[in-house]
Amino acid sequence: MGSKMVEDKKKKAPGSSEEVEVAGISSGARTLETLLRVVPMGLCLAALVVTLKNSQNNDYGSVSYSNIGAFKYLAYANGVCAAYSLISAFYTAIPRSSTLSRAWMVFFFDQVLTYVILAAGTVSAEILYLAYNGDAEVTWSKECGVFDKFCHTATKSVGITFGAVVCFVLLSIISSFRLFSTYEAPISFAGNKGVEAAVTPSLQA
Repeated sequence: MGSKMVEDKKKKAPGSSEEVEVAGISSGARTLETLLRVVPMGLCLAALVVTLKNSQNNDYGSVSYSNIGAFKYLAYANGVCAAYSLISAFYTAIPRSSTLSRAWMVFFFDQVLTYVILAAGTVSAEILYLAYNGDAEVTWSKECGVFDKFCHTATKSVGITFGAVVCFVLLSIISSFRLFSTYEAPISFAGNKGVEAAVTPSLQA
């Protein structure tokens, strides 16, 4: 009887691998997360296609996305994020026991890709702002008055990209919540008297 109670306690220990494997992710939550990971793939692909086709020729000259570094980065970022969305959607769709290393891996890549796509959208939006409004201090003219079609298409691409940004932010929140709510911190300073005893003399010195 005593051994059985000890065994039950071990299974219910917070942060233990047994509890994580039993808890896992419900099928409904897994399906919703998989769909949420598929959505930014479609948005990133749409933004990528719009960007790659964006060019304009007129009497004043020609301009293409490849002439502007921010829009080239926007295309690369959307391509990378679309590929990651597809891979992560497959990864999430397959039922598997949750482990600390897997939780950290998903959390890490979700954070990195969120910053990548956010940076691409922000930089491109800044370039578009200058193209629409100009900057008298650096004699930057309002280029969108000349290449209006190019600017309108670029605006669509940036808008779609920010839609993907929203999805990635939600995914980052989900993966961070799962990681930090399921696993305890490696060291608990508040409850470790040995650590407190070791730290106190050094502070007093």
